[in-house]
Amino acid sequence: MTDEPKKKRLGRWRVGESGNPAGRPAGAGEVSKIRAAIAERVPQLLDTMITKALDGDVSAARLLLERTVAPLKAAEATQPLSLPNGTMTEQGRAVLAAVAAGALAPGQGSQLITAIGTLARVVEIDDLNTRITKLENQHANA
Repeated sequence: MTDEPKKKRLGRWRVGESGNPAGRPAGAGEVSKIRAAIAERVPQLLDTMITKALDGDVSAARLLLERTVAPLKAAEATQPLSLPNGTMTEQGRAVLAAVAAGALAPGQGSQLITAIGTLARVVEIDDLNTRITKLENQHANA
């Protein structure tokens, strides 16, 4: 490294430094003006929307509810499940049987099947790695 001073890169401004300090002031754009005009009338707009919703306007009711009430999310209670110690195929069948019997929620069953599939890929990679290592050792010893 040399002790030469760093060259200033053209077209780059330091953090917090403006390229046009006398430029348009904040809030002077058209969008800001529209937002300010709406903000002044928010109570009137809300009253109108509530009145329309109460009079049966489904669109007004939907808009009010979407903006004020959080959507409901499905919640599945956790269920204990005992999987067989056999193959992953047997474990997958046990999960499907539990879903079919109603002992396990379909969403949970789907997640378990996905997890078993992911585990199968990890096991496959480990097996391939072991086989490649054995072949490399045989080749090195030959």
